[in-house]
Amino acid sequence: MNVLTKQHTSLLNIRWLLSQSKRGRNSTFNWSTYRYLTDDTSQTRLIKPNIFTESKTYDPLLIEKDWYQYWEKSGLFKPEFDKDGKINKNGLFCIPAPPPNVTGALHIGHALTVAIEDSLARFYRMKGKTVLFIPGFDHAGIATQAVVEKAIWKQENKRRLDFTRDEFMKKLWKWKDQYHIRIKSQFKKLGGSYDWSKEAFTLDETRSKAVTEAFVRLFDEGIIYRDMKLVNWSTKLKTSISNLEVDTLKIQGSTLISVPNYEKPVRFGLLYYIAYEVADSPNDEKLIVATSRPETIFGDVAVAIHPCDERYKHLHGSYVKHPFLDKKLPIVLDSSCVDMDFGTGAVKITPAHDENDYAVGKRNKLPSINILTEDGYLNENAGTEWKGIKRFDARPLVIEKLKEKQLFLREEEYITTVPICSRSGDIIEPLLKSQWWVAQDEMAKDAITRVKNQEIKIQPTTAEDDYFRWLGNIKDWCISRQLWWGHRCPVYFIDIEGEKCDRDQSKFWVAAGNLEDAASKAAQKFPAKSFTLHQDEDVLDTWFSSALWPLSILGWPSSTRDIKHFYPVSLLESGWDILFFWITRMILLNTKLTGVVPFKEVFCHPLVRDSQGRKMSKSLGNVIDPIDVIDGTTLEDLQRKLQNGNFSKREVELMTKVQKKTYPKGIPRLGTDALRFTLCSYTSNNNSSDINLDIKKIEENKRFINKIYQAVRFLLIHTEKLNLKDVNGQPTVMDKWIRSELETTACNINNYFEQRNFMGVTNELYQFWYLLCDNYIEYVKFILLHGKIEDKNGVIGNLQYVIDNALRLLHPIMPFVSEELWQNLPSRKDDDISISISSFPEFESTQPYLNEKKSGNNFWSIVQNIRSVCEQFDIKDSGVVKINVSNDNFGKYLKLNENLLKYLLLQKIDTVEVANKEISLKDAIYWVDRHINSEISVSVYLKNQIDDAGTTITSYSKKIDKLSKKLIMLEKTTNSPSYQLKVSIDVKELNETKINNLRSEIESYQETMKILQKIM
Repeated sequence: MNVLTKQHTSLLNIRWLLSQSKRGRNSTFNWSTYRYLTDDTSQTRLIKPNIFTESKTYDPLLIEKDWYQYWEKSGLFKPEFDKDGKINKNGLFCIPAPPPNVTGALHIGHALTVAIEDSLARFYRMKGKTVLFIPGFDHAGIATQAVVEKAIWKQENKRRLDFTRDEFMKKLWKWKDQYHIRIKSQFKKLGGSYDWSKEAFTLDETRSKAVTEAFVRLFDEGIIYRDMKLVNWSTKLKTSISNLEVDTLKIQGSTLISVPNYEKPVRFGLLYYIAYEVADSPNDEKLIVATSRPETIFGDVAVAIHPCDERYKHLHGSYVKHPFLDKKLPIVLDSSCVDMDFGTGAVKITPAHDENDYAVGKRNKLPSINILTEDGYLNENAGTEWKGIKRFDARPLVIEKLKEKQLFLREEEYITTVPICSRSGDIIEPLLKSQWWVAQDEMAKDAITRVKNQEIKIQPTTAEDDYFRWLGNIKDWCISRQLWWGHRCPVYFIDIEGEKCDRDQSKFWVAAGNLEDAASKAAQKFPAKSFTLHQDEDVLDTWFSSALWPLSILGWPSSTRDIKHFYPVSLLESGWDILFFWITRMILLNTKLTGVVPFKEVFCHPLVRDSQGRKMSKSLGNVIDPIDVIDGTTLEDLQRKLQNGNFSKREVELMTKVQKKTYPKGIPRLGTDALRFTLCSYTSNNNSSDINLDIKKIEENKRFINKIYQAVRFLLIHTEKLNLKDVNGQPTVMDKWIRSELETTACNINNYFEQRNFMGVTNELYQFWYLLCDNYIEYVKFILLHGKIEDKNGVIGNLQYVIDNALRLLHPIMPFVSEELWQNLPSRKDDDISISISSFPEFESTQPYLNEKKSGNNFWSIVQNIRSVCEQFDIKDSGVVKINVSNDNFGKYLKLNENLLKYLLLQKIDTVEVANKEISLKDAIYWVDRHINSEISVSVYLKNQIDDAGTTITSYSKKIDKLSKKLIMLEKTTNSPSYQLKVSIDVKELNETKINNLRSEIESYQETMKILQKIM
């Protein structure tokens, strides 16, 4: 065993017994990859094999396979209180994880959520706060039921109604258990430092009690009520759905769309012009309307015109004849719904099947006539001739009949949007239904005030603006769902014997936690009456139970220790896309129920899209499983997952095609740390743009981690070679320079974490580690080659100190590699059981090394600029390079460090001549200038340093031609007539960046060629 292996295997010791004693835990640790040893001090230790003996390069598989188990078994994720059982003096940080749906495995968007939230949890844990990071899972009523129904149909060729409710519920629970385990393992793989003892599920007993308590309280106060209103209806799923489950498809004109349960695609994007005969008109006058849905004509109750429209003033108070039904429709005046300049200025009004028409009906006291069954067929209100025809099959039939009656004029294309059910692909049907609703007006006013009073801080500011805008236009919330999977509505219908009781009226319902309480409430409501009770069959919208998350995960409605300590929680972090549906509703309900806001801060992160800026979806075949990125996968395995997954044949065909194009060689093993770092690098507190994720960026960051890995390996090798005992040498200018950079970096990272600027954190880490590896370690190498023993001791000691701190700065974002490397450090003490509970670096704001920092930065800028000139002009041969420095004092500094400068430029230069003199006009063409700062500029002498300027010019000319062709093709694409209409904003921005980069690269080559032509 060599020195490195022997000594630093010992330095990797993790004293398990000591850690248990220190944290007051007595559990036994049985870790198969570790072994107990007795060393020369006769102390029992737990030894982890030295990672550097297993791999000379960074391998995420080796590093990430064991640490999570160690952290969890060590109890490192549980909140730490002081000796009196109170919150630590440094404060607390409590963050609830947004509960992912148990519909399937996590996707890359969940990985972003974990990366952000866990980074904060680890940061504050290292800052000495009492940290509680709570995990959980959402039953996701409509989504889970939809995927399970799809799976049963695929596997058994059966539908939900082929089973009893209990039978189907067993299948749902089996699905939940399967994906619960899978998602939990993904969370651990992503490094989420959750306190798993607090794990919650929205359908478990505690959460169910919270849902019932909230519903009953709100019902008894009159905030939850029963009413007949329009809802988003999915005829495929036979349930109402929330706006979140509605995708809006924008179409540019006539478009065929596949609709479930229809053999042929249905055409959308057409306006149909229809004539209504004016009743009792002496000259057979007709009123023309334009409609996109002629099949709803059977539900028409009026035609609306603008009261100021001169064309129709003579029709005020008149009627039109219904084309098919024996009735007259009033012509109503409505300035809100009619645009005199759109279409014909006349609008057919169908209140039961259009939200705008419903509002018109309310204003004008018109009836609402439902013409559709729940599964999308025309009902008896359409007449016996039409009853039983599917809604979109009726469309061409209605047009044909209108043509026969000479009431059809024409059709024309127009730009419109089509609402599609995200769960089933069905076209959403506005339908009049008796449902449970939550009145939100008063709660919304309070929620606006709370944010304006800064009880809650919302970032980024665009999210706060959206919050105010949405609450200012809020509507009541439909919470009924016609499903089996979910919280059954805790409300009972009172059927009074001998009386006709209207199920649409709230007064005939009571809310209660059980039948006994319901009977007691009903008896108080209707004394001396005989009645029977029937619990509502519907379940609650999943967002209702999720809206109680900050309270329910802490044990509410019971008065628990957790509520006392952690409510309101510190931060709610989630994607901006559910700001309205989840975050805002949490503020509304929790504040209403407790009088206290649920959290002090909201941070909305962007959505993750593919590299082309497209939303990730099965329909595009671009969904990424984070585990495939972490562990790597072959193309064959990717496609095997598709075949075995819960996808339709069409989805599999599409996704297979996309995968072949995107990942022809599969996805390489990139590791959790590289994935987390990449996702965080896109996210800041003032950037609302979505993330266009490119796998190549993650590969780059894996190489960045290897750089860190090699830095620690370098440190250990030279620590052993020197057999260092005392590493406290006198610090040099460069030692002080890197310490100063470390202190600045630490200060910035602390601030960025507090600001939720994760892009800033990753930029600081990236830049500092590159300074450390590319600059300071190169300096260390020079000292190790040419310095005295005390100099060597000094730089290695300083390197240990800097790397120790730099790894701790890295840990929140990259937990695995930072733990592994930190455990290797000679400077780590034996009772430091984990980097995750070490202190996060903080330094005084006044820096002691300002002069050294300035000198160091100037020195490295000059080195970088000289290297840049050599690369730009393709200087290959060694020789003499003359450097002219404008600042005399710094020129002397460079002269003193000439050997170091020569060492750093050794690949290009044998001799360095540093001077500070005026350049003659005659020689000026041979000097290339680089501006360093306001005090210093440097010029590099090119004469005799370029082997063949002509060859270089020819080479650069070819590169310019190649880049110009790419630029021309890209500009041709972006200037095409259809580009502005068909291409998304994200892709446009991406192409604009590509064009700017190509132009910049071409200009750089052209500028270099001009200089070369002068000195030929």
